[in-house]
Amino acid sequence: MLAVNNLHVRYGPVQAVRGVCFTVKEGQIVSLIGANGAGKTSTLLALSGLVPVAEGSLIFDGKDLTNASPSTIVRAGISQVPEGRAVLAPLSVQENLELGAWVRHDGHEIRRDLDHIYTLFPRLAERRKQAGGQLSGGEQQMLVLGRALMSRPRLLVLDEPSMGLAPIIVASVFKVLADWNQQGTTILLVEQNARQALKISHHAYVVDHGTIVREGRGPELAADPQLAETYLGGTIKNAAR
Repeated sequence: MLAVNNLHVRYGPVQAVRGVCFTVKEGQIVSLIGANGAGKTSTLLALSGLVPVAEGSLIFDGKDLTNASPSTIVRAGISQVPEGRAVLAPLSVQENLELGAWVRHDGHEIRRDLDHIYTLFPRLAERRKQAGGQLSGGEQQMLVLGRALMSRPRLLVLDEPSMGLAPIIVASVFKVLADWNQQGTTILLVEQNARQALKISHHAYVVDHGTIVREGRGPELAADPQLAETYLGGTIKNAAR
């Protein structure tokens, strides 16, 4: 479904991503793990058209989306849940969710999907008229997950969905991701909680200083003693990017 080829991302003289290559097969959950500042978030921002690609290509479903506009990328079927949640604070919960469907024109199906989101997250249903900025951190994470799903993405991209959440909410978020994947949504995940990410991932890539240094099946990487010592102790759990 997705092929990232020799991706380079630069911020002025700083090179954040250096020749990253990876693929995401349809129906998979694929994770990018690595230390703070490894280039994971910059990779996702390039994929969503939010930072320019200096070199390389992004091919989605056979289409070249390298340096395409964010709106073109969303219309192609990629939706991102950004780090830090990015709730539209003055708008109500329902308005935030409805904006997730801005690329669609099937009003009846949009209403059905809205009801489905409220079924998945009853707390949002209870607060549908409340401003998004007044929700707790966990409720805001539910809101941005629901908002992304309202576009009916073929590829859901998530950047640190568990950041700042209580353990019980983290477990709920990962269960929802696994359930969505089982229902057919392909997922690309960057996550500070590497153990949890590898537990649900079909495949994972380790990013270090802007390059891929290791890849493998999620459970295999999670069971690797050297990888566990380097990345699954305190380093990744406390990383922000």
